[in-house]
Amino acid sequence: MSEKERLNALTDQIINAAIAVHRELGPGMLEAAYEASLAFELLDRRLAIERQRTLAFVYRGHTFDCGYRVDIIVEQSVVVEIKAIERFDRVHSKQVLSYLQQTKCKVGLLINFNVALLVRDGIKRIVHNFPD
Repeated sequence: MSEKERLNALTDQIINAAIAVHRELGPGMLEAAYEASLAFELLDRRLAIERQRTLAFVYRGHTFDCGYRVDIIVEQSVVVEIKAIERFDRVHSKQVLSYLQQTKCKVGLLINFNVALLVRDGIKRIVHNFPD
């Protein structure tokens, strides 16, 4: 299996887990509830995850730790940023792209659980240096 195929299969698994969470909880909860539930679903599917990984950044050769945290990283490959907001703004995609650059991951999922139809309105897939 190529890296592209592996990443596509992994994002499919994550999206299916998010759908299960959304089906159970629906919109209107806090982000922390969705994060905990999604983490449970991913672990139940036997996927390795990290929650709330702290990210430092480098500026002019100096490393700063300013409290950036990635919600979930799956299989050391996919960044998952969870939201419970009215709608996505451009800054949310830029946030995920920034996390991809810092973690060296190639794909991220921005998931907004505060929508009626998760698949149509609540998931954005963002790639950075994705394999051909």
